[in-house]
Amino acid sequence: MADGGGRRRRAFIGSFTAAGGPGIVTAAVAEGGGLNLLGSVDGLPDPSYLALAPDAGTLYAVSETAEGAVAAYRVRGDRLERAGAPVSVGGQEPTHLSVLDGHVLTANYGSGSVSAVPVRPDGTLSHTVSGILQHTGSGPHARRQQGPHAHQVQPDPSGRWAVSVDLGTDSVRVCALGGGTLDLHRECPLRPGSGPRHLAFHPDGTRAYVVNELTPTVTVCHWDADAGTLKPLTEVQVLPGAPAGDAYPSGVVVSPDGRFVWTATRGEDVLSTFVVEGDELRLVGTVPCGGDWPRALTESHGFLYAANERSGEVTWFAVDPATGLPRYEGSVQVPAASCVVFA
Repeated sequence: MADGGGRRRRAFIGSFTAAGGPGIVTAAVAEGGGLNLLGSVDGLPDPSYLALAPDAGTLYAVSETAEGAVAAYRVRGDRLERAGAPVSVGGQEPTHLSVLDGHVLTANYGSGSVSAVPVRPDGTLSHTVSGILQHTGSGPHARRQQGPHAHQVQPDPSGRWAVSVDLGTDSVRVCALGGGTLDLHRECPLRPGSGPRHLAFHPDGTRAYVVNELTPTVTVCHWDADAGTLKPLTEVQVLPGAPAGDAYPSGVVVSPDGRFVWTATRGEDVLSTFVVEGDELRLVGTVPCGGDWPRALTESHGFLYAANERSGEVTWFAVDPATGLPRYEGSVQVPAASCVVFA
């Protein structure tokens, strides 16, 4: 499948090398949404999450290790080439990254912090971190919330703010990035013990959906970009009944037209579909994710892609445009798969 300019679309898949993953895998996106594996690059331990530069010419990857690093790769057609040595992020176990205003931001789960690494004009990374924002606080969960655990950081739709989701403190922090320094603007509390993991914004820029790992729910929030505030409105279950066993939601995705929200839940190993009804979400159904332990969920061109970590494959689903319900279409084997991004 090609984009509007005739260039072949590609997918990049992260994996946990410590669990047998091949590193970063490149795949071609075929007609019908399928993935055809092209090759992989290793050498960076546990590149669990990936993000593309705005021009899609450079791919950035975290190294989810105790030392914590980020690396840059040139996108050369169907190949990736390392663009410089990995750069320390000054935090432990980064689980997520994004690009904002000439910086790569990382959410460092182990140390409970967010780091900013400057990006040079050629897309390569500066050798030093320009700013680190240390989160503080805890939550009621005795094992998982003894301290802060930043799990995701991303720009808001206006591009004015960096928003970080912290599982350990049951809160979302809104930060300003100025001169490479991350300055806390506001901490927005969520329900104690919910364990927020990831957040996705509605295309209209006024709502956000926070998926909670410690309770299988999604919190619907109002987002005010002018004030830089996030206000929780409602919370809905991601499953139609009580979990049969462990249930740990991982990813949340909003459809490009804003009509649907999807979540992935590990343990139950399902994808849930919600219809957006104003400030409410209505659960319309769940389908098996096609594997074991769906760590991340991505939407691209009318298809959903689940990275199934424990069973080691990426599965894809066609989305019914009327109901939003996914239909399983196929899979490719990628040991210890952890995320999928598209160029």
